[in-house]
Amino acid sequence: MSATTTILTAELAMRAAVATEVAAIASAKLAGRGDEKAADQVAVDAMRTALNEMAMQGVVVIGEGERDEAPMLYIGEEVGTGNGPGIDIALDPLEGTTLTAKAMSNALCVLAIAPRGTLLHAPDTYMDKLAIGPGYPKGIVDIDRSPADNVRALAKFKGVEPSDIGVCVLDRPRHAKIIEELRSVGAVVHLISDGDVAGVIYCTNPTTGVDMYVGQGGAPEGVLAAAALRCVGGQFQGRLVFRNADEKARASRIGVTDFDRKYDLEDLVQSDAIFAATGVTNGALVRGVRYEAGAAITQTLLMNSAEGMVRIVETRRLAK
Repeated sequence: MSATTTILTAELAMRAAVATEVAAIASAKLAGRGDEKAADQVAVDAMRTALNEMAMQGVVVIGEGERDEAPMLYIGEEVGTGNGPGIDIALDPLEGTTLTAKAMSNALCVLAIAPRGTLLHAPDTYMDKLAIGPGYPKGIVDIDRSPADNVRALAKFKGVEPSDIGVCVLDRPRHAKIIEELRSVGAVVHLISDGDVAGVIYCTNPTTGVDMYVGQGGAPEGVLAAAALRCVGGQFQGRLVFRNADEKARASRIGVTDFDRKYDLEDLVQSDAIFAATGVTNGALVRGVRYEAGAAITQTLLMNSAEGMVRIVETRRLAK
């Protein structure tokens, strides 16, 4: 049994699921209320309480922001009971604050944990991203190639036409050229309004029709998505994008020295990891929180690469 398997136990995975479940229940109560900040805050509060009940020495490496920007679950915050293994934590207590405020699909509460020192401390900048699911050899796609070339390469390997390849892209003006290029080779472009962690994970599930994720999103979310891909054998590449000198300075303070580095999945998540994502609103990955007979019912996508485990956990809690 490896050291990471000893640390990343089934019990720890279930406790991680509890943290995302209680955050989802808290934020779901504010779905459709139009208040993004309030929905995010209750998710943060609920997740923090659950994390502090876990037997670990946890440190938030991907969180709500730096300490002066986030009163809770800030980068560097220590959580857990103080007993147990040293753990790196990457989290997004509510991925899709706008989705929740508008009661739209695909809002999630997301958490990844790994042994101490194995998750990249990604700066709060943008990242160019490319991801595919499991079952492909290394090198079949590359972030330095054009989106069209990557679609053609993936189609050739699968023995299909480019028109049979689905690509997920955040619907943003900055992606207009990418979308145009993908459609020019016949790819099916799946546009999402928010939530690029979920967008990357779509690559792991054949029922979504998504073979590839491409585009620019938050670097911290890239680490979260990479943790999920680590659990299923997918591939991820990223490159940090800096809009100004201040962003480069902030990256330097957390140890980034090569501003043009191309990161592979193993650079972002250097060991086995646990990943949990609970639905707040209904989505392609999991159902949202629902209420039946006085109970709150959640669905959680739970993965543990140390055990080779991927499951959907449905939990019923008596409503309080």
